[in-house]
Amino acid sequence: METSISFRVAKDDLASAVAWVARSLPSKPTQPVLRGMLITADDDGLELAGFDYEVSTKQRISAEVSQNGRIAVAGKLIADITSTLPNKPVDVTVDGSKVLLSCGASRFELPSIPLDDYPQLPALPEVTGAIDPKLFTEAVTQVATAAGRDETLPMLTGVHFEVHGEDVLLAATDRFRLAVRSFNWIPRNPQVEAKLLIPAKTLLENARSLDTSLNDPVEIAVGNDEQIGSDGLFGVHADTRQTTTRMLDADFPNFRPLLPKSHTSIASVEIAPLLDAIRRVALVADRNAQIRMSFSEGQVVLDAGGNDSGHAEEVLPCAFAGEPLHIAFNPGYLKDGLAVITTNRVVFGFTQPSRPAIMIPEPEVLPEADGNGEFPTPATDFTYLLMPVRLPG
Repeated sequence: METSISFRVAKDDLASAVAWVARSLPSKPTQPVLRGMLITADDDGLELAGFDYEVSTKQRISAEVSQNGRIAVAGKLIADITSTLPNKPVDVTVDGSKVLLSCGASRFELPSIPLDDYPQLPALPEVTGAIDPKLFTEAVTQVATAAGRDETLPMLTGVHFEVHGEDVLLAATDRFRLAVRSFNWIPRNPQVEAKLLIPAKTLLENARSLDTSLNDPVEIAVGNDEQIGSDGLFGVHADTRQTTTRMLDADFPNFRPLLPKSHTSIASVEIAPLLDAIRRVALVADRNAQIRMSFSEGQVVLDAGGNDSGHAEEVLPCAFAGEPLHIAFNPGYLKDGLAVITTNRVVFGFTQPSRPAIMIPEPEVLPEADGNGEFPTPATDFTYLLMPVRLPG
């Protein structure tokens, strides 16, 4: 069944909304109808939406609507078109099975997608809590970097989202590293308790697309009371945009025993020069396999190389306490962790060269050794735990 529709909308408003919705549309849909973007014109303006049975997106924008109605068009195509239009009002009408779009001297005629087979979009669950958009983006970015990408291990492709009243904890791991971030939010119910698992890729896309300049908090919607997570959807509502994502039906591993409470040595290094040094030294690492780090009082020596690729070495100043240590890491994982630490310096905590090390933002005061010569883990809201690479010999 075809529908009539007629509206005029500002080019920038349309292009921004269409581009945002189109990002979540599948490139190779299982059903042709899922490549469509649903455009609804009503007395309140326009609603643009997309859905592929896993992720739904909706955004509202203002428009001059002459005739209410609903159409569906190829989402990525209309996104490409609107991004190239001149900065003039865009007029959209329907002629039979064709959608006519005009802007200045530009004219486009697009086939409409029949609405009969378009799936019903899910409703946003009840709002559970709210969080500052900048904080949400930072926390998700920090944790999602450690999520797995192996679809045969679905429990590792998600971000663990744990709520205890005002306290929220995010965690992700791919077995080689673990990222944990804690923060506070404003729950609707102060006694709320929940453990959820959200696909990391979608959650990261949601976080990165937020307008962090907005003062309004981001609302997280997974239901309330006994209904939390019951419909399997994780909803995010920010300003005029809302998304839902189907959560993963899997159990996240018990990660807390992996986090060491004390360390035999600790080091503090400035992040920017350390990242630069890793990039240089890793150029001669065999297949990007490992970069070795030797910590001693006042310095850390980075080196890499193999039989065929040569050898590189660089020395950096470092505040170090404890037993001198030789340890090796995957340089990619090491750079990922350093890139999401927001302080100027990183603190490493070590136990043994064969055991995982932690990387945390530098606290105001570094811990001192206790009576056993061990350094307690400083209080921190972010921890990046990294498995070392086995050293030869």
